[in-house]
Amino acid sequence: MNIENLDKISDNLFNQAVDLIEAAKRNIVKSVNNNMVHTYFGIGRMIVEEEQKGELRAEYGAQLMKNLSVKLLNKYKSGYSQRNIEQMRQFYIAFTKAQTLSADLAMNNRIINNVDFQLGWSQYLLLMRIQDIAERKFYEIESVNNGWGVRELKRQFDSALYQRLVLSKDKEGVKQLALQGQIIETSDDIVKDPYILEFTGFPEHKFYTENELENALIDKLEHFLLELGKGFTYVARQKRFSFDERHFYIDLVFYNRLLRCFVLIDLKIGDIKHQDIGQMQMYVNYYDRYVKLPEENKTVGIILCRDKSDILVEITLPTDNDQIFASRYQTVLPSKEELKQLIDNANDNMSKETGY
Repeated sequence: MNIENLDKISDNLFNQAVDLIEAAKRNIVKSVNNNMVHTYFGIGRMIVEEEQKGELRAEYGAQLMKNLSVKLLNKYKSGYSQRNIEQMRQFYIAFTKAQTLSADLAMNNRIINNVDFQLGWSQYLLLMRIQDIAERKFYEIESVNNGWGVRELKRQFDSALYQRLVLSKDKEGVKQLALQGQIIETSDDIVKDPYILEFTGFPEHKFYTENELENALIDKLEHFLLELGKGFTYVARQKRFSFDERHFYIDLVFYNRLLRCFVLIDLKIGDIKHQDIGQMQMYVNYYDRYVKLPEENKTVGIILCRDKSDILVEITLPTDNDQIFASRYQTVLPSKEELKQLIDNANDNMSKETGY
């Protein structure tokens, strides 16, 4: 064996060893975090159980946590401030709170909370501030399924992902969000309204062109993929196709691995027009007939616009439409009042449609 081959084998062995060592280090960190979360949960449980024996709960509990903090800090030096001890108590209470949503949700909650905490302490600190149990369970499940760190989890919560998905769900669908997270089975499942594009950095009323918006989305592609949701991979921008010596350009092309279909996105900085919908229909038809493989599913087209008339979209599209969607986008995070208004409007529309 010559020196060159020996060096190549050594390099290959080194790379494999590094991969193994790094994987082991990640597992150690994950194991440490998991043990820490279970420990904090256990301390919180002991505090609550001890409090329930006292007659003056509030005063007794506060003094109890203060004394415990002093003793633990004396032994372990850090990590057990009174504030941290209080958070452990809150953690236990938040994740053992009696469920009223459904028997299924209560069972699902017990399984996750008492057997397997899969996130880090920082993530649970954020989660336990969410008062609505169904919403909290949704973000917990999505964090586990998608590997969201604290930053990603905070961004999805701040952009009100749960509320935006709720807008398109019936009561059974809302319950399933809390039980299973977001399930991608049909084209409707990958579409949001509105999309939140605060990462572009554009102020709400700033003038910008469609090309500038497209550049901002590509520059922040990782953020945009996170906003698009599960299963998306980037394919192309300004994708050209031609026929009859005419050229057409699709702003953005993605592929969704879960639905096994292309997703075309057209950007509009103003109100949507019926011509925009017709243009997207042509794009979708072209991809279905000349690009997608026989075993792939029908192409989905999404028109992202600043505003839209729901009636115009409904009348322009066929009643059995499952390929073309029009969604608003915002370049700033919505306020709580805006979200509440969106949900109230959606509930009112649902009541009118169902007669309830």
